Amino acid sequence: MERCSLWLKSLSTTIAKTVGLSSMVYDVTKFLEDHPGGDEVLLSATGKDATDDFEDVGHSDSARDMMDQYCVGEIDVSTIPKKTKYKPSTQPHYNQDKTSEFIIKLLQFLVPLAILGLAVGIRLYTKSS
Repeated sequence: MERCSLWLKSLSTTIAKTVGLSSMVYDVTKFLEDHPGGDEVLLSATGKDATDDFEDVGHSDSARDMMDQYCVGEIDVSTIPKKTKYKPSTQPHYNQDKTSEFIIKLLQFLVPLAILGLAVGIRLYTKSS
């Protein structure tokens, strides 16, 4: 059996619609019209590992037996890109406007207080007139 690279996008788009399932590659081009779930299901799974999608649906034994006729090879695991873990930035927090955090917190307290004082002052001034 031929070893294939699941990640060849050109194979998935120009020559055939390939789907990877359990380390095997299947050419589902001829099965698109006959698939009970519609061709959209197969097209959304082309060019990637669709094992989880296939297993989640719960296909019958006859569907699993039918897969043999569409098998074109085995996935070459050496071509699968390695997953990298996310590494947060090691750069310190940069305060772009150079304003100290203390001044910002002080203004967040004083500005509403000043607005409240102005409103009370206007109310008292207009009430006494």
